[in-house]
Amino acid sequence: MEEVWQGKKEHQHAPGVGMGNGASERWNAAIGNLSEMGSTLDSLQKLLLQKAVYVDEEAFAQASANSVQARNAVALERRVKTLERELDAAITASACARTEKRQAEAAQRAAEARTQEVLKELENTTKIFELHIEELRTKHEEIAKKDGEIKVLQAIIQTLSKGTAGNSAQKKIYTT
Repeated sequence: MEEVWQGKKEHQHAPGVGMGNGASERWNAAIGNLSEMGSTLDSLQKLLLQKAVYVDEEAFAQASANSVQARNAVALERRVKTLERELDAAITASACARTEKRQAEAAQRAAEARTQEVLKELENTTKIFELHIEELRTKHEEIAKKDGEIKVLQAIIQTLSKGTAGNSAQKKIYTT
């Protein structure tokens, strides 16, 4: 690794050549960071080589299969949780729909009851109207009957008044 970094150092510009003073400082800081990263990687590589566990192919295959199964189990668990959330949402929606259905049925029953009340009121009003019409017919017949009686009485009065007027003329003739 050190050789790679050294190779890059060969191509770098000399500090201050073709760059401003601030750019040169940033370039030097970046090179320093890269060097530190290289040494950190070397240390990490040495550490991994010391702690590495070497297993035979059968153990590695079993470990790989276990790893795949663990990943599948995690994926399936996520899917189960997603399905559970969907099921909960469906149950909630179903409960809301049942509540709305009950409310609609109650509103329908109330409307039907109100319709029955209005029909009963209309029937009662119709009966009362029929009674009033019958009463008016009766009164009209009584008035027609009384009117006929009045005409008869008027005719009698006229006849009598003509007869009285003729009698009074006769009396006048006799008295004179």
